[in-house]
Formats: sequence, C-alpha cells, structure tokens
Amino acid sequence: MTQRLLSSPDATVYCQLTYDPTSQWLRTVWRGFVGPDQAQQGGIVSLEMLNEFHCPYLLNDNSQLDGPWFDSVHWLTHEWGPAAARAGLRYVAHVTQAHKFATSFTATPVHMLFSAFEIQLFDNAPEAIEWLSSCQQHQA
Repeated sequence: MTQRLLSSPDATVYCQLTYDPTSQWLRTVWRGFVGPDQAQQGGIVSLEMLNEFHCPYLLNDNSQLDGPWFDSVHWLTHEWGPAAARAGLRYVAHVTQAHKFATSFTATPVHMLFSAFEIQLFDNAPEAIEWLSSCQQHQA
C-alpha cells in the first residue's frame, strides 16, 4: 500500500490518499474543514497517484467533512476529470458529506459533468465499496 497524507498548517490531516495494489483502488478520505486551496491540492495529489499507478478505480469519501465543500465544478470537469481519464480512471464511487444526501451533490447530473468515466454517488462507504467491487467483477 502507498499512502499520502495532506495536512493543514496546524498539522491536522485533511486528506488521506491510499493506493491498494491488490484491489487497484485509490481511496481518498477527506476530513474536517477543507478550503478551496486544500481541496485543489488534494485533487492534484490524487492525479499524481492515478498517473503513477494507472488506477481505474477511485473511492472518494467526503463523509467526514465539515462545512462547505470545494465548489469549483469548472476545475473538476475541465481539468481534473480529463486528466484523471487520461491516467486510466474508469470508475468513481463518491461518498457524499455526512448528513447530506447523494442527490444534493450538484444541480447538474454527474453524467453531464464527467463523460470519460462512470461516477456513482453514495450516502455511505459500504455501498460505494460494494459498487466498486461489482465494477471489478464485471471487468474480470
């Protein structure tokens, strides 16, 4: 396993990125309050890891976030998404922030935002893990 931890100036870890070579998953877990600069830094590090490992599966877990989330849909759809697809990303399981339902993720349907890979929204990590596992079984 390869792990990278991103910390705020007070040394609080706000993003944990873990690549598991057995499952070929990159898992990002976001914690606490994450400002726009921190969110973009986490996105950049996730791209670095996707490129390094040519990982087709991403579990992005926002369930431990506090406060508002990164609001740059433009950056995600025009920069991060295409770069992630070029790195080999094919399936994204996105766990929404606690106490916010998956349907409130965005006003724009996710299939309209990301066309190069499949993304599904979940209210909890077990459901997201189950879906990513089923994607792997279909690819086998």
